[in-house]
Amino acid sequence: MAAWSTRAADAADLAGLRLLLTESCEAAVVPSSALLAEAVDRGLVRVAESEGELVGCIAAEMPSPGHVRLSVIAVRDRMRRQGVASRLLAETVAHSSRNPSEPPLISAVARTEETAVTRLLLVSGFIGTRVMHTGGTDDALHVHFQYKARVEYIDPDARHLVHVHARKQLTESLAPSDHAVTALVTLAGEPAFEIARFEQDDPATLQSGEAAAGIAFSGSILAAITFLLGFAFTSSRFPDDVRLLLIGATFSTVLSLIVYASASGELARIRSNTFGKIMKWGNVLSEYGGVFPFLISLPVTYAQASGDPWTTMVLAVVLSAAITWYEHSEFSIAHRFRRSRNERALMLVTAASPAVGSALVAADVTSWPWTTVLTATLAARTWLYLFRRGAEADIAERRQWQIRG
Repeated sequence: MAAWSTRAADAADLAGLRLLLTESCEAAVVPSSALLAEAVDRGLVRVAESEGELVGCIAAEMPSPGHVRLSVIAVRDRMRRQGVASRLLAETVAHSSRNPSEPPLISAVARTEETAVTRLLLVSGFIGTRVMHTGGTDDALHVHFQYKARVEYIDPDARHLVHVHARKQLTESLAPSDHAVTALVTLAGEPAFEIARFEQDDPATLQSGEAAAGIAFSGSILAAITFLLGFAFTSSRFPDDVRLLLIGATFSTVLSLIVYASASGELARIRSNTFGKIMKWGNVLSEYGGVFPFLISLPVTYAQASGDPWTTMVLAVVLSAAITWYEHSEFSIAHRFRRSRNERALMLVTAASPAVGSALVAADVTSWPWTTVLTATLAARTWLYLFRRGAEADIAERRQWQIRG
């Protein structure tokens, strides 16, 4: 099996690309020299290379900034069934979706008889959404495929099979906007499409519910922090640095409430496609400015109220273990962002803070250094997620408002 690698095409590959396409594809689907040169110049062509020879390629065009159309996929006969086309397609999709705020629609058109291309698209995350009437002289039926970037749910009881050659039935099955081709199977020894119905959601309702949940959560945390802060002011033995930590948590939680209210305004009347960014601010501020300071302060409060160092340390160690588990679970805000080595160090400091702080208070030792380190750690994590990371996972992929002038 010959070794091969993939890369972006450059101008020096144009002659080899023309030769590859001419030998591997029908003349009708081969792009013109001008279109191929333009696609190479815009970085829309990727090639597979083996021993200095081009053995596969995928070319696309971008008619608008929000749409990438795959033009042709070609692999030499001797290199087929080795994953060349799959890797080229996966790399093209990843390259085209680099913009996290508004990834473009990636589409392709394939004839129903082209089962190899159809299977490749379907297993690579594409779905067939409609029949295209191209107006050509041939009798072939063309299906529009698009890459499914958002997560949607299929109704398991609303699926049926249509033979590839049943053109009239296929056209009828894809007529509803919520039906699509999701798989290519074998039925009675012949290829057939599996047609599935996708559940239709209301983005405005989903986002409105998320904003309301954020407001309710931050409001509850604010009430708990306020109660703990009241206890801190009534106790003469409560450390001043912890009081300042709770005051900062109160301020940050109030800010998160304001941000969540702004997200509601975005949905109701502004509609500037910034809901995901606003929610990220609210989630990060409420988590690292409100929730963590509140939880870490709990064993310190218990230490002042009980005066029992043993039970205080048991509570603190259990809380540190719980925070460690939460930080590594899929429920945490940190799970929605890419993690680095420095970030894992900050997570370790955060998780150890309840045990360290409680030990200092129980031993009647100055706790200012601990509070300073904790505040700096939470501030660093807030800055990291707000300014050094992109949108939260899944939020950027949700359907955006379409502004029409």
